[in-house]
Amino acid sequence: MTIKPEETAIVLIEYQNEFTTEGGKLHDAVKPVMEATGMLQNSKTFMDAARAKGCKIVHCPIQFDNGHPEISKNPYGILAGVKEGLAFSNDEWGSNICDEMKPSEGDIIVKGKSGLCGFKSTNLDFLLRQNEIKNVVLGGFLTNCCVESTMRTAYENGYKVFTLTDCCAATSMEAQQATITHNFGMFSVPSLSTELIDEIA
Repeated sequence: MTIKPEETAIVLIEYQNEFTTEGGKLHDAVKPVMEATGMLQNSKTFMDAARAKGCKIVHCPIQFDNGHPEISKNPYGILAGVKEGLAFSNDEWGSNICDEMKPSEGDIIVKGKSGLCGFKSTNLDFLLRQNEIKNVVLGGFLTNCCVESTMRTAYENGYKVFTLTDCCAATSMEAQQATITHNFGMFSVPSLSTELIDEIA
């Protein structure tokens, strides 16, 4: 299999300080999986190599205005915790993309993500189509939440989807492995970053 770089976007979901960095409000929840998989270094290595090969790098952060008015007054599920903890607030350190994954010239930053799916409230699909993208490669947080939600929509939108199993993290190894084992293969081609990079040419 050969993947054309000019038709490929690397979509990097929520590589923000809240998740990636000591002091982030959600870092302790994902730290064990991050350390077990080496996902942050794997992600940086893959991003840099894919950029060098000519792939489009697309950063997909989640952000909220002060007080999180985008979320219901009576939230439930994962967004309840985000609102209660005031995570990913605009213009705060926690919402910044981490130093390891900082955008470079020519990268694209998705606007409008205030939910789980990278497509639902954003301009992601427009950006991909404007750049004539056919292949979408996914990595980021959380494996069984925003990554999986984005994967499912990308699949249904007709993209060829690859999800990097060593570039994602969940809040437990059980959730990580269950999602990779049972769900990734239904909506994407589960891939190791070290192997997929060799297919891009």
